[in-house]
Amino acid sequence: METLHFKTNINCGGCVAKVAPFLNQLEEVENWKVDTANPDKILTVSGEDLSCELIQQSVERAGFMIEQV
Repeated sequence: METLHFKTNINCGGCVAKVAPFLNQLEEVENWKVDTANPDKILTVSGEDLSCELIQQSVERAGFMIEQV
């Protein structure tokens, strides 16, 4: 399993709920979480054969900014 980290602007529970369907539909993603207490709002994604581009596209489709750490 690999783990990727991203800086985002996902900053509250409502934002997490909005992005959830986009990340949950990705077969490669086993689990994910957003540290909304961190000033950089770090999204941590774990899974097999993860693609940074795929994660970034999914989060951007949900309406949020994202960049790999």
